[in-house]
Order: sequence, then structure tokens, then C-alpha cells
Amino acid sequence: MLKVKVNNKDEHQIVFENETSGTIDSKKFSWDVIEIKNGTFHVIKNNKSYTVEVLKAEPKEKSFLVKVNGNKYQLSVKDKYDELLKSLGMDSLNSSKVNEVKAPMPGLVLDIRVSEGDEVKKGDPILVLEAMKMENIIKSPTDGVIKKINVKKGLAVEKNQVLINFA
Repeated sequence: MLKVKVNNKDEHQIVFENETSGTIDSKKFSWDVIEIKNGTFHVIKNNKSYTVEVLKAEPKEKSFLVKVNGNKYQLSVKDKYDELLKSLGMDSLNSSKVNEVKAPMPGLVLDIRVSEGDEVKKGDPILVLEAMKMENIIKSPTDGVIKKINVKKGLAVEKNQVLINFA
């Protein structure tokens, strides 16, 4: 079972019985799909012909921009697992935006490896913090742009002190 929202308005429930048939909003359909070239498909649904081109795909977000016979549609897809997470109140856990990096422990800032305005990827080293005579490399928890650096090299910091803000 899939729930597909089209252009952030209409939502449809699709249930596939097998590879060639199913229901859309409880109405039966049958289809045949052939990939013409990478990202472009020829679809025959209920004896009507469609050309479908995937213009943009964001699989992690389950979001797609498709062109069907020349008309563009933004699709957002949810499966049964997304619905289960929503019913448990856990649907927004992955989408929480990280706005800051805090000191995981008290320590001394040995090195700052980024500048304000730098674009970083998740896992990039951004700062070196010395704690209990050990150097700890603090990595970016998210992709983003460094908005503000709140510390300087040589500064002592406390646990949970905000070190860096993201834009």
C-alpha cells in the first residue's frame, strides 16, 4: 500500500495486487510499463498510453518530480512503514534539523577547521577539542553552512556549550 500526494494537494491510495494490476482509491487498474531509456517510461494504463519521465528523484525523502505527457507533477510517497511511524508519533525523527554543535564534554579548543560561510557535509571534521589530555575531533552532524563560530582557538569550553551554529 502506498499513499501518493500529488502537487501537495490530492492524496491517492494505491494497492498493488501484482506487477500489472491493483487499485487506486479502490478503483481497479491494469498497466504495463516499459523503460524506454534511463528515467523515461512508456506506460499503458487501462488501455491509455502515457509517457512518463522522472525529472528529479529524492529517494530518501520519497519525493519525485515527474512529467506525464508533458505535464509536471510533484509526488510525495508514503508506504505502510511511514504510516506506522506516523501513528506512533515517530514520523518527524529523521527530519529534525540540526542548528548547532555543542561541546560533548568540557575541554580546550585546539583547532577550528572551518570558517563562517563554509559548506560542510555530514561527517566532515569541524573542530578539535582536547579533553583529559586526548584530542577529540568534532565532526559535522549534518550537511549545512557554517553560520557562526562561537569559540576561538585556545578557549576552554564547558559541556553543552554551543560551539558552532548552522545556517
